[in-house]
Amino acid sequence: MTTQTRRYVRDLPLGTDPRHVRQRLEALEHLLERALPIPGTSKRVGLDVLLDFVPGIGPTVGAGLGAYLAWEGRNLGMSKWQIARMGKNIGIDWLLGMIPVVGAIPDYFFRSNTRNLRIIKKHLDKHHPAARTIDVPPLR
Repeated sequence: MTTQTRRYVRDLPLGTDPRHVRQRLEALEHLLERALPIPGTSKRVGLDVLLDFVPGIGPTVGAGLGAYLAWEGRNLGMSKWQIARMGKNIGIDWLLGMIPVVGAIPDYFFRSNTRNLRIIKKHLDKHHPAARTIDVPPLR
């Protein structure tokens, strides 16, 4: 494996403690919302937007991957209200993605997985302070 390829390989922890869950969810959110740069811009897209170009099946797969965030939130002991908010975000994302071809545009701006990760981080910071991390923006 070259150093170029190795740079993208991450060892994701498989534990159930809040710190490991946070790391997994952050990696999933990165994959779904901002994994690939758009050439010629500083913007990024993820798998969620790319899946919207596969009619019907793509948005459903994207919603299923987003539902994993909500499932992990439930496992962390989040309230039903928080899980419902996350479900609403997933549903809106799915509906936007179901619009053939142009649905990727509003889906790009809505970013439901980022919203849901923010809800989970807020819960983790309040109820599991040991899992807290310092978010540092990447250098450009």
